[in-house]
Amino acid sequence: MRIVIADPNLMPHRALFEASLPDGSLASWHDSWNEHAVLTDLKDADVYVGPRFTGAMGKAAVNLRLVHVGGAGYDGIEADALPPGAVCANTFHHENSIAEHIATVLVALRRNLIGQDAALRSGVWSSSVYSPTVHQPETLRGAVVTFLGFGHIGGAAWRLLNAFGAEGIAITRSGNTNAEENGLRWAGTTDRLGEALSESDILVVSIPLSQETTSLVGAGEIDDLGPDGLLVNIARGPVVDETALYEALKDRRIAGAAIDVWYQYPGTDGRGEPSSLPFARLDNIVMTPHSSGVTAETFRNRALEIAENITRLSKNEPLKNVVISR
Repeated sequence: MRIVIADPNLMPHRALFEASLPDGSLASWHDSWNEHAVLTDLKDADVYVGPRFTGAMGKAAVNLRLVHVGGAGYDGIEADALPPGAVCANTFHHENSIAEHIATVLVALRRNLIGQDAALRSGVWSSSVYSPTVHQPETLRGAVVTFLGFGHIGGAAWRLLNAFGAEGIAITRSGNTNAEENGLRWAGTTDRLGEALSESDILVVSIPLSQETTSLVGAGEIDDLGPDGLLVNIARGPVVDETALYEALKDRRIAGAAIDVWYQYPGTDGRGEPSSLPFARLDNIVMTPHSSGVTAETFRNRALEIAENITRLSKNEPLKNVVISR
């Protein structure tokens, strides 16, 4: 079994990955995705692991049986480029890391930890103990959280926030979430989003981006949260209207936000503004570079699952998470 890997996120787990492959496997590693370099290495390959697969790669990889992306998204895979009989599979394992991120930023926002840190660096003890103008912060206990999207990420985040003593509402496109089974206040479809937000302190966005979910959260929905409300987006930036979010934060129509997914992305050098609007000038936002799921735990588990699928392939067993078949 010959395997070509062009996903730098898996490189730290190379030893674990190779130890989990079937006997006799030969792994060829690339420290980044480069079409020309990968092309020269794909001849006689059985498996390719990487974020992109092009028509030129498909022509070079005549013996390829499996293309495996190292994450959930497979929009970089050209389906028509797969050789006849080949399949593409994906992998997840980021839900626990993202749930931890959500809980972390919510505690930081709810308790104003970043503001307290900044104040103390200038000698100001920003606490109600020392100033009557500083409010005592709320904990997560008793907070009502609306989850816009309740898949594996929303579910993992709810289990963690529930342990803090929060209450939950699930809003999904299908409306199939069973509120009683999940210990939620209630669950409903996206046409009840405003109703959910009007009784919520926090909105967690984890719904996939589509034509119908683009700008699903606009100025009206943000205002439904109220001036003490918090918004966390770990889905895709455009689910939340860019201008509406910026204006609400700037005018303090909501208390704060934690944004991990953006409206502009950098090139391979990792430099570039995340938005055309000056979010960085705001003091009530936690900004992270689409990193909520990027942990060693995530990629260790992904490496193990990809190796498991390769082992299944070597035994002609059904593969997990097949998303494209030729």
